[in-house]
Amino acid sequence: MAEAPGDAKAVKQDDKGKYLDAKGDPTFSVKPDGTVDWYTYSGFRRYHSECHVCHGPDAEGSTYAPALKDSVKRLNYQEYFGIVVGGRQNLAGGENKVMPALGDNKNVMCYIDDIYVYLRARSDDSISRGRPQKHEDKPPLAADAERACLGDQN
Repeated sequence: MAEAPGDAKAVKQDDKGKYLDAKGDPTFSVKPDGTVDWYTYSGFRRYHSECHVCHGPDAEGSTYAPALKDSVKRLNYQEYFGIVVGGRQNLAGGENKVMPALGDNKNVMCYIDDIYVYLRARSDDSISRGRPQKHEDKPPLAADAERACLGDQN
């Protein structure tokens, strides 16, 4: 087990408009009026298109898989990334729970940071359940990175 995640407070932004914590890991920004950064909003959308079937709506968990809003309190970014890419198997209490490897799924991997920041925001209730009502505009470099990752160079 690696070091626990640090304080989720955003201390800077990178050239793509992603907020980063003091460790340099992706994190979220929520303005006093409830406006979330683009990546948190994108993470909500991507989580609900790829992850919620097993992990439940709003990262609350299900009878099938754990609440990821709680998991990211214990997992740092590197552990989260490794589990998403390579999968995980837990044998406990007579149950065999398997998280599939998603490293080849572009709908996850192109947005892995977005999903993480959404989960971080949910983990400390910085955002409530449901779709964020207001969000920042999509940064131009985010659109470029998305096209490059998905293979859409047009």
